[in-house]
Amino acid sequence: MSVALARRLAGQGIRDPRVLEAIARLDRGRFVPEAHRAEADLDQPLPIGFGQTISQPFVVAFMTERLELSGDERVLEIGTGSGYQTAVLAALARHVFSVEIVAPLAERAREVLLGELALPNVSLRTGDGALGWPDAAPFDRIVVTAATPRIPDALIAQLAPGGLLILPLGEPHGDQALRVIRRERTGALGSEDVLPVRFVPLTHGVAPKDGAP
Repeated sequence: MSVALARRLAGQGIRDPRVLEAIARLDRGRFVPEAHRAEADLDQPLPIGFGQTISQPFVVAFMTERLELSGDERVLEIGTGSGYQTAVLAALARHVFSVEIVAPLAERAREVLLGELALPNVSLRTGDGALGWPDAAPFDRIVVTAATPRIPDALIAQLAPGGLLILPLGEPHGDQALRVIRRERTGALGSEDVLPVRFVPLTHGVAPKDGAP
């Protein structure tokens, strides 16, 4: 349980009570390497190996809040990572489809999400997230948890009319901003930058092999 963390996030401006409840009910320590579990309730990113991190809780909560989830959405997550964001989304959406390119991280997330937590509304795939999950598309919401200088065409194509996509847009080691993209019922796209951020880069094609925890 992370009740104290949820209270701090409320003090930082997170307002959606469903998001705060999901954070409060979830033990973030489950998702981090043992060496960092004492830091799990701190509002900061933590390393999970392979050059990847578990995102800062405020950013997880902020991105989730901006998805405007009502409980009936099918959500595509690009970058399962530790599985923490996946678990938060699963508490708030009908079904979460999550893709991770780093096989050892994908396997560990599978153990936690489908084994320890036994979440019935999560589907996991190991592969290149820039390709999305075409055989399960379209998606009502898409969230990308790594930075990219351009939005992958496949993700735009897999976003349903009326859907929202949120991702960190910008150079991996330069300026980045969270961008929210809305597909209108007419098919037209609108976008808004909502928060400056710093994310690890989105990996394409070949997974990192170094830096295992």
